[in-house]
Amino acid sequence: MTHTEVLITRAIIDSYYEKLRNALAVDVVLVGAGPSSLVGAYYMARAGLNVVIFERTLAPGGGIWGGGMLFNEVVVQDDAIPILNDFGISHKPIRPGYHSVDSVELASGLIFGARKAGARIFNAITVQDIVFKENKVSGVVINWTPVDRLQMHVDPLVVVSKVVVDGTGHPSEISQLAAQKAGIRLNTPTGTIM
Repeated sequence: MTHTEVLITRAIIDSYYEKLRNALAVDVVLVGAGPSSLVGAYYMARAGLNVVIFERTLAPGGGIWGGGMLFNEVVVQDDAIPILNDFGISHKPIRPGYHSVDSVELASGLIFGARKAGARIFNAITVQDIVFKENKVSGVVINWTPVDRLQMHVDPLVVVSKVVVDGTGHPSEISQLAAQKAGIRLNTPTGTIM
């Protein structure tokens, strides 16, 4: 006789294993699940690309959840309205060219939209390094975020991809890794992250 808890545990393990196994060689890896990555993943997945997002925190959505000073409202310009409409996210005009959006609806809507379009989101996974082969970035090295933060000596896994997108926001962590690891000079006045 099998306990219900064992069946539930087996379902979680089997489903996650299949999802991760099918994400080891993809078209696009996005690092960071903030608004830009979620929007990009949505459109790329809709175009038929095999897309994976790795987010180091438990909750995808980046900093958008907090709105302005923890008032869960954000303001977007007219240029973003077609994107909001594609995702079915409510907005209201507040003055010519500007619209108010509930940041919780925005974050959850972008996450839901990217998933429904076919992008896979792996939360609590940190990209520790990049794969650099044939003179290009061709994948990422991943590990559980708690393992990374505790500096445990646990071997990571590799995901290969045709394209890696740095969606880490202001820190530009993947661009920095690429510049350091491969000696890439960025198109900035200093040749590095500024």
